[in-house]
Amino acid sequence: MKQKEVRMRERGVRKKMSGVVVRSSIDKTTVVVVNRLKKHSSYEKYIRRHSKYLVHDPMNRCQIGDKVRIVECRPISKNKRWQLLEIIEKTELNKIDVKIEQPLEQ
Repeated sequence: MKQKEVRMRERGVRKKMSGVVVRSSIDKTTVVVVNRLKKHSSYEKYIRRHSKYLVHDPMNRCQIGDKVRIVECRPISKNKRWQLLEIIEKTELNKIDVKIEQPLEQ
């Protein structure tokens, strides 16, 4: 039991971020964009920056536009190092603009 407790202390605190789902077409994976403000070193003006993260979503619960919270984890694949912690806000299907192509009548 002592070894397990020591490993848990060594692991440290995992990073948590919140962002918006921009892609969910991959099985058990979603792409989340996290926006942040960064202060410019010389001009001291705030600049908008964003990063895309591949997030493990084992139940495929996320849809495009959902606001989610993600947490850092061990590497799951080559680029996947984040897990879905919770869905903060679900988007309604009516809000998303989906263009359905109508077949041409001849």
